[in-house]
Amino acid sequence: MRFDRRGHGCLLGAQRPWPGRRRHDEQAPRTDPRRRSLIGAAPHPEGGARTCSSIGVRELRRHPCGGGVSRPGSRFPRVPRARRRATSPTGRNGAATDPEVAEDYRRRCHHWQRTLYDNGWAGVAWPKGFGGRGGTPADQIIFNQELAKFDATSGFLAVGMGLVGPTLMAHGTREQQQRHLTPLLRGDEVWCQLFSEPGAGSDLASLATRAIRDGDEWIVNGQKVWTSSAQHADFGILLTRTDPDAAKHGGITYFIVDMRTPGIEVRPLVQAQGVAHFNEVFLSDVRIPAANMVGDENGGWTVARTTMRNESAMISGGGQATTFATVLSTARRCGRTDDPIVRQELAKVWGNEQILRYLSMRTQTAVMTGRRELAVHGSLLKNFFTRSFTHRGTLGVHLEGAEGMLDADAEGAGFWQYQCINQFAPRIGGGTEEVHRNNLAEQVLGLPREPTSDHDVPWSQSRRA
Repeated sequence: MRFDRRGHGCLLGAQRPWPGRRRHDEQAPRTDPRRRSLIGAAPHPEGGARTCSSIGVRELRRHPCGGGVSRPGSRFPRVPRARRRATSPTGRNGAATDPEVAEDYRRRCHHWQRTLYDNGWAGVAWPKGFGGRGGTPADQIIFNQELAKFDATSGFLAVGMGLVGPTLMAHGTREQQQRHLTPLLRGDEVWCQLFSEPGAGSDLASLATRAIRDGDEWIVNGQKVWTSSAQHADFGILLTRTDPDAAKHGGITYFIVDMRTPGIEVRPLVQAQGVAHFNEVFLSDVRIPAANMVGDENGGWTVARTTMRNESAMISGGGQATTFATVLSTARRCGRTDDPIVRQELAKVWGNEQILRYLSMRTQTAVMTGRRELAVHGSLLKNFFTRSFTHRGTLGVHLEGAEGMLDADAEGAGFWQYQCINQFAPRIGGGTEEVHRNNLAEQVLGLPREPTSDHDVPWSQSRRA
């Protein structure tokens, strides 16, 4: 967008300001084709302006949400409603917990991932030796974008493919790779991430879960929290404290743990939306084979950094941004596309989506090619995603107005409420916004590190010990 000297905005090379923002001396009649909405209208044949509709919106008609197509008598898009009924673990409105619907959702995720694997499309950028297709990072991004047009993602299996797979390929033993990568890629096994603790979130290296060597096993005691899908997981990736006398980053070891091991207790945490996506996990004298250690003893922080670099890209969608179609559909359903302020906000959503797509390409390329000097883009991507996520959720609520307060049995009710309430989760998960700002400040701007008193102090002498 550019602005004229009076502050009126023009979108993507358009020669005139936004409809509704013209100067008083150049108002066009309502019948003038130039007054047609930028959203959903074809560009004026004589003006040649490249509006949203001319370069992107019309392409969204191929998307299940595009165009806001509804059944007669219904005010909610037909395909999104059917999709949520059939596949969402939280029911129609994103808030109701239905065990049968949730189980059907998980079954569909497993079936879809197995279908991709059987047809050679699981792990497009994974090496062929690990069961992948052997493509490039660009191939994976393009494939992700095509899948996202039809909401054909692997859902809660993403932790395994997005975090565990790349970590095991980089640091796992041959036995670990042979045992886990193929079942993971095929969707046969569910994974969870056992990192955060009640006293170690943003400062993850302060974790206190202890692992003590006992022959060919490690005995683990501690507590983890905010663990996604732990109640459904077959395996977890676990960070433990194995050397309390080393500095906090130096005494950490990374393990694979079977979630069915005796001594593991999972307690779901019910969120504001009424669902239990997160869990707290208690480990009491849990015995883990030494062969399940990933990387070196006390070298787990290096392994964890690989996991966390991939986590930022995964949380941000990995190039699968197609949310503009859903917001546009809501604006059309609510009859708000003639409002110039709404059009401006819709354009912002569309623009943010394009930025996210290219940031995702850059970040995933850096991660998949091992270019660590570019990995800091993950922090930029994560923070930009959370801002965009918050903006579109708030916009959706404002578009619906009082209609958004309908009860759970009404068609289309609660979707944007759910999105708005859920905006806090991605802002915290995968590293808070403040943590990522620190990364950018230190690694991009060259600013000094924040002062700390425990960076080189043995963990046993810290306040967390």
